[in-house]
Amino acid sequence: MTPATSAVARALERIERLDPALHAFIEVWPDAALAREREAVARRLPLGGLPFAVKGPSGIRSYAARRLIAAGGVPVGATSVPGPGTAWQTWGRGAHGRTVNPWRADRTPGGSSAGAAVAVAAGLAEAATGGDGAGSVRIPAAWCGVFGLKTTNGLLPSPDRTGLASAGVLARTAAAAEPCLRRVLDGGGAPDEAPGLPLPAVYSEDLGFAEVDPEVAAVVRAAVDRLVAAGTVRLLDRDAGLLDPAGAWTAVRGGSPDDPEAVRVRRTNDERLDALLAGGALLLTPATPNRPHGHEGPGTRYSTALTWAFNLSGHPAASLPAGFTGDGCPVGLQVVAPRGADLGLLAAARAVEDALPPARTPPLAGRD
Repeated sequence: MTPATSAVARALERIERLDPALHAFIEVWPDAALAREREAVARRLPLGGLPFAVKGPSGIRSYAARRLIAAGGVPVGATSVPGPGTAWQTWGRGAHGRTVNPWRADRTPGGSSAGAAVAVAAGLAEAATGGDGAGSVRIPAAWCGVFGLKTTNGLLPSPDRTGLASAGVLARTAAAAEPCLRRVLDGGGAPDEAPGLPLPAVYSEDLGFAEVDPEVAAVVRAAVDRLVAAGTVRLLDRDAGLLDPAGAWTAVRGGSPDDPEAVRVRRTNDERLDALLAGGALLLTPATPNRPHGHEGPGTRYSTALTWAFNLSGHPAASLPAGFTGDGCPVGLQVVAPRGADLGLLAAARAVEDALPPARTPPLAGRD
């Protein structure tokens, strides 16, 4: 291996060439990254110098980043998050300007793991760490057309005292994310056997309360129908209606987890989710109710409407590319699994993506 052909050198070259337009990074660490790669290769560490990005200025200190570095992953830089005072958490700001969606520069990539999703989608890193307190891994994964998984709340160390946020990983595909997720979750090990097909699943367009863009809903429904036709998924006749978690999430985030209404909503939704996911069933929904909005903001629609229920309940959840709206915006399919079934969710995600069209390269990703 020479520096000119190494994975880290290629990632650094793409960052230098493409990031001035994408603004995915707030810092890049070329010298340290190349040194780490040489060490990882020399020591024959499992990840072998795989280049990854970390979320935000403190991402290098996160539990996930430390686990990846110990396994031979190489952090190439810190990615953008929303700037100070940002009311909506669905965009980011890089070192030289606002982070743009690699599919459409006039749209946000989502957030708050904004730059992480852009870096992965545009091939500036092979994976990225993220944190998800309301959908901050799954929303940008959906809007950038990549894979993103939020782990079971409480499974891994988190600096969030409310318990809403948990670690996550983003990559182009579930297959590409697997080596990193295994290192973060359990230190590696042999891959699990492929899950038995068809996977039992419940489909819900709106979880019983969300207002979903009809075209987004149609793209996700078409993906689910494709999974059924391929024999990957078997839909169960279970009621997926939940209570709107917006007020409960806000109360918990605001330091009032014992608010009576919040307690009622959480208890009711936990009971309904236990019934929905009984027997290891999955829950399938759109990852977001809307397509990527412009940089001026989302208006009155909550991009988190379909994600933050699972930050309250603690279930692991992932977003996979489901297709595109007519105006070229990616749409995500959210897959939710029972608590603690993170590796099972990863295996299910791999089976699901095998039955869906392969990942595409965004227009702003350039060429090697």
